[in-house]
Amino acid sequence: MALKAVRKDVYFDDIETRPVNSRRLYQEGKLCHAIKHAYKHAPSAREILDKARVKPSHICSIKNLEKLPITRKTDLIELQKSKPPYGGFLTIKPEKVERVFISPGPIYEPLHSSKIKWFAQAFWAAGFRRGDIVLNTFTYHLSPAGMLFHEALKQCGATVVVTGTGNTEIQLQTMRDLKVNGFVGTPSFLMALIKKAEEMGLNFRNDFALERAWFTGEMLSPSLRKTLEEDYGIDTRQTYGVTEPGGAIAYECAQKSGLHLMDDYVLEIVDPVTSKQLKPGEVGEIVVTPINNKAWGLIRFGTGDLSSYTTEKCSCGRTSYRLTGILGRTGDTVKVRGMFVVARQVDEAIMNLDTISRYQLIVNRIEQRDELTLKAELKEATIDQSKLANDLNEKFQSVCRVKIDKIEFLKSGTLPEKYQKILDEREWE
Repeated sequence: MALKAVRKDVYFDDIETRPVNSRRLYQEGKLCHAIKHAYKHAPSAREILDKARVKPSHICSIKNLEKLPITRKTDLIELQKSKPPYGGFLTIKPEKVERVFISPGPIYEPLHSSKIKWFAQAFWAAGFRRGDIVLNTFTYHLSPAGMLFHEALKQCGATVVVTGTGNTEIQLQTMRDLKVNGFVGTPSFLMALIKKAEEMGLNFRNDFALERAWFTGEMLSPSLRKTLEEDYGIDTRQTYGVTEPGGAIAYECAQKSGLHLMDDYVLEIVDPVTSKQLKPGEVGEIVVTPINNKAWGLIRFGTGDLSSYTTEKCSCGRTSYRLTGILGRTGDTVKVRGMFVVARQVDEAIMNLDTISRYQLIVNRIEQRDELTLKAELKEATIDQSKLANDLNEKFQSVCRVKIDKIEFLKSGTLPEKYQKILDEREWE
């Protein structure tokens, strides 16, 4: 499907600079239509409204969304099991779905062309243009990231180099041979490439042409951003994306003073306990409702991410509100190396092994990389721990799609009586 041609200046389209009041009217009009469309075509959306005793006509403003419950990733997983394959949220005929992607859970996500436009807008704000040669290091397998970013970069006119993750030496050779000046991936993988280049005796700043990097799937700490920009001369930008409601939610401009909200979603910052909307500057959970996705009737999706927002004007000229950054996670769900690890999934991977009584998963940040440690209590001390470690990691990767870096076996009863199954000990300096 052809998209609107991008403008040849700083903005992707006129919507980015529309007056605040006009933006709110636009979003609330789209929200009203999206709720009616979901109620008519998505059985699960209809059940949500009916159970809350809310009619579609009752949702005529962003504030009205408080009348509806929050749907979380765990809910979506269960709904897709009971109402396969899309959990009752598909709002178009199955034969009109262009592509299907799979996220951990598993969660099946139907593609709608609007997703490409959303990411193209984020890439455009990051400065990607015709003539850029961009390394796309996100996977093209199962996950939507690689393919969506590829198509969105093309929409900006850039040339895309398809690599995916891994194979650092080949990636470095490719970057030098093709004079790659753009990088799309996670900050930890870019640092891994830089360190590998230095181990090979290369001067990354002088021997490579990299000018800009676009990150998502992982937090970019202020200290790492400083290193990349000051030591290596790489202009960095972040985008906050959530696959379940549709894709790119917020993105950075050249000012790097928060992430501009996309107009294709209604974003709420809510109290994780009461689900009530919070005021600017108050920290709460990010809740997203797509309002321009004709294929997907998901309403009030709770991301589990914590943030706040500001209504202050940005000097770039964009008039949307901005997220102040991602401050952490709620509950027993955590993002590790760009992938969500959900407590229920970990239970499935670990507790099915009869030899383990209890476990704790700990996430740390070591040398700009997420490190995952599993502490597992054994029912029997005489078991072959080497084989069990291999079995654990194999099962864990198949379910959660992330590798455990370190496994510690404990005697039964070592963990305290009350503890968190997933403990995030990362510090973002």
